[in-house]
Amino acid sequence: MIDLETKIVVQDLDFFYGNNQALDGISLDIFSKRVTALIGPSGCGKSTFLRCLNRMNDTIPNTSVKGNVLLDGVSIYNPEINLPSLRQKVGMVFQKPNPFPKTIYENVAFGPRRLGLINGRDELNHIVEQSLRNVGLWKEVKDDLNESALSLSLGQQQRLCVARVVAVKPEVILMDEPASALDPISTSTLEVLIGDLREQYTVVIVTHNMEQAARVSDFTGLFWLGELIEYANTEKIFTRPENDLTERYITGRIG
Repeated sequence: MIDLETKIVVQDLDFFYGNNQALDGISLDIFSKRVTALIGPSGCGKSTFLRCLNRMNDTIPNTSVKGNVLLDGVSIYNPEINLPSLRQKVGMVFQKPNPFPKTIYENVAFGPRRLGLINGRDELNHIVEQSLRNVGLWKEVKDDLNESALSLSLGQQQRLCVARVVAVKPEVILMDEPASALDPISTSTLEVLIGDLREQYTVVIVTHNMEQAARVSDFTGLFWLGELIEYANTEKIFTRPENDLTERYITGRIG
């Protein structure tokens, strides 16, 4: 058996919107350079949990968190943590493509320039090209870098958003239902990309599509009413689940 390196450790995590508890005692290990899928019905806490991993929930008023999340052994909820640095390491791709109303080039260049990751135009050009190559978009847009990103198809826009995350050299990429707004061909292209990304990054994806989870992930967790019901190797989850609730959900008898 291959030894797996743990990238993120979640310890007894609770999360509250005001007095409403959205997550209850979540504990799991997320492994380096693997794809982890989070499944479950709407409103069960998947996206809330995902946003806990880079503290995006901090931007929502009247929320609170208990427990801990360790990234490479360091608590991301330490009051002294540098949030821009954390969100550089743990990037986010959202449900709907959200390119900036700028050129294709400027979308990818924005992060490295803003974070001071470059020394000169040549290095920036290299980062833009390599980021677009990493998401399989370079050949499609290399002659149109000065065109508006909004002129791209939705599938291309979503891959551009992944390139924008990749450009700042993250270690973890979070994806919140990244294919939900895409057509089947674009979805298939994105799923291939997710498989490629695991070569360099730790990927955590929220999806309502159980078939997608089975196709793209190495590990899967079922969320239900704010609790993590079962978390295991994806093949085991879909063929030999230990929890009856998991079996009923993946076979469509509930959910």
